[in-house]
Amino acid sequence: MHRLLLCLLPLVMLLSSCTAGYDFMETKSIRPKARFHDTKPQDFGADHPQLHPIHGIDISKWQGDIDWRTVKSSGVAFAFIKATEGKDVIDQRFSEYSQEARAAGIPSAPYHFYYFCSTPDEQADWFIRNVPKEAMRLPPVLDVEWNSESKTCRYRPDAATVRSQLQRFMDRLEAYYGMRPIIYTSVDFHRDNLVGYFQDYHFWVRSVAKHPKVTYSDRRWAFWQYTSTGVIPGIKGPTDINVFAGNEQNWHNWVAAVTKQGNS
Repeated sequence: MHRLLLCLLPLVMLLSSCTAGYDFMETKSIRPKARFHDTKPQDFGADHPQLHPIHGIDISKWQGDIDWRTVKSSGVAFAFIKATEGKDVIDQRFSEYSQEARAAGIPSAPYHFYYFCSTPDEQADWFIRNVPKEAMRLPPVLDVEWNSESKTCRYRPDAATVRSQLQRFMDRLEAYYGMRPIIYTSVDFHRDNLVGYFQDYHFWVRSVAKHPKVTYSDRRWAFWQYTSTGVIPGIKGPTDINVFAGNEQNWHNWVAAVTKQGNS
């Protein structure tokens, strides 16, 4: 019950609950205040991402130099910034990006890319060592996906082991930062390990070819990564773009709530 209450408090007045889903009807008549576009847009049908007013980016060192003021003025409302990977890798531009996003007025969240070749405690220790509490404007993100191209770790444990490890890692982060982590995942990893589980967590889902209601038919999502070929003023090269499930007021209320929770 304690875990569920921590999840429900920030969104109880916003999006019903962590498990009840989101009402998109409020966003149907709203266009995002954005000046960015996609070089390879997909046809998502009637439920296309432009129906959602709150768009954001996710980035790592590969984005290079970023003009955060220009990014903000283009309509970007949030940023997920890569912080750590495994038990011994830190993104060399995390601290810079985090500080500059804050200075530009863009709330951000650090994310950790999980490796199954080290323990959840080793990875939680590494994340906590490198991500100060003051960098945590939005909840931390656990990035879980199969990494078939890795040169160091291609191990795929069974689904029960996967879920046990992820739970331990997230418990550690929640205890330290005071905010429940968001889970980022891909279609195949979700299908293999997560269907029906972690219902009291917010999900950020990757779905660049079809709407999440098709690729994650049983999953309520809070964030949707809909392209990896976005063009954002202030960033050179292609950039991932995401949308938030709720409307503009939902967004502002949620950010205020999780910020207060993290500071308590």
